[in-house]
Amino acid sequence: MAKLPLDCHPHYLPGQVMRAMPELGPIFYFDAWPMADPMLFVASAAGAYQITQEYSLPKFRVMRDFIDPLAGEYNLVTMEGDMWKRWRSIFNPGFSSSHLMTLIPDILEDTLTFCGILRQHVQKDDMFSLEELTISLTVDVIGRVTLDTRFNQQRSKHDMMEALRSQVRWLPARTILNPLSPVTVLRPLVYWYNTRRMNDFISRELDTRLATHQNGHVVDKAKRSKSVIDLALQRYMAEKPADKAIKGMDAIFKTVAMCQIKLFVFAGHDTTASTICWLYHLLSKNPPALSRLRAEHDSIFGTDLAQTASLIASNPHLLNQLPYTLAVIKETLRLYPPASSTRNGEPGFSFTDPSGRHFPTHGFLVWSVHQATHREPSQWPQPDTFLPERWLVAPGDPLYPIKGAWRPFEFGPRNCIGQELALLEVRIVLALTVREFDVRAAYEEWDRLNPGKGGRVNGERAYQVLMGSAHPQGGFPCRIKMAER
Repeated sequence: MAKLPLDCHPHYLPGQVMRAMPELGPIFYFDAWPMADPMLFVASAAGAYQITQEYSLPKFRVMRDFIDPLAGEYNLVTMEGDMWKRWRSIFNPGFSSSHLMTLIPDILEDTLTFCGILRQHVQKDDMFSLEELTISLTVDVIGRVTLDTRFNQQRSKHDMMEALRSQVRWLPARTILNPLSPVTVLRPLVYWYNTRRMNDFISRELDTRLATHQNGHVVDKAKRSKSVIDLALQRYMAEKPADKAIKGMDAIFKTVAMCQIKLFVFAGHDTTASTICWLYHLLSKNPPALSRLRAEHDSIFGTDLAQTASLIASNPHLLNQLPYTLAVIKETLRLYPPASSTRNGEPGFSFTDPSGRHFPTHGFLVWSVHQATHREPSQWPQPDTFLPERWLVAPGDPLYPIKGAWRPFEFGPRNCIGQELALLEVRIVLALTVREFDVRAAYEEWDRLNPGKGGRVNGERAYQVLMGSAHPQGGFPCRIKMAER
């Protein structure tokens, strides 16, 4: 623990303990009293399977302290039981692969705006926070996907998004590594104010859609069913005549929908924005991988970069013909997973490791730690090395991934509802930018301007910090130039 920077994400801790004490194995108890609840760390595919798929433990109760200020009480992350099943089924259609393909023109438009902003930074030849730009991009995309609304965050500041980002900044920063983060009496007031700003905007959007559906208005077929909320509302309304239990529950739908929209907007922009930064970082450090990625894009889209967006718009399935690109994305998510899965242990429930040892869970935070799982040497040859090729080899090859060891979106019934959107969005961003720009981290320059504000994890200056999800420390300061072709 002493070797880790105080601001680093706590999901680094289990991996550091395992490397210092390999005899513990990938599943072990950790008592951090009085800084945190007693924990059971799980860094194995087999162990994670038992607590998320074979039997899905409920989400850790303290998750509410983090999620509720962002999304509200009735959100899919902290819901349990029949309520969760019902609302997950209502919102699933908006995140299906087939539906998301219809949104590609919108994602392309927002990504082209992003490209234009990157060109401006090339001209300025300045150091800037890449994550600030990727956050604005992913905000614009998730606004279209969830509400068919243009936040236009890349060109201006939208009040709802400013409220959400403020809410993230005010979340408690206490972790196992930094338990003395200050407590402020202003936090509840800021929470209330930001929540009101977000709810006011979403409420107006929902009222318009509810009125349209309730009055039986026919909408233009070209615009019908475009957003997640419209698809969810259609499904909800279709169920009403057959289900007396939900007649007259439009107020409940609105309450729950407001919570889900805030959750989707937060999760849908926050993690993807960070992943884009890590992609650029890893590609800049691995020129052979970058060259191979660019060659794959040339072979599918041609060498006229100006035509790439129109080619994707006319034939979106071209994005499915990029196996090396997908391998690069998967390898990036392996090394820099944006989140983990925390569950409540239960009386009478225990699970076993491959040696047959039993691990009772009652009274423990059961933490499936993706950062540690993704770098566990018995599961991943060369665990700290960026090797996209491991995703392209045949079964039987030493590099071939163990089933279930890659879990950035988790498995089981509580997996990430937005994983297809994330993978689609990142492929589009790479297709439109990776051949045009060279992006390189500028931490040495940033550190000279901000002395004493960063450390290293596993020798790396670029590491993850906890701010909502896992973000690059310092917002990933970088410099950019046009790629040499």
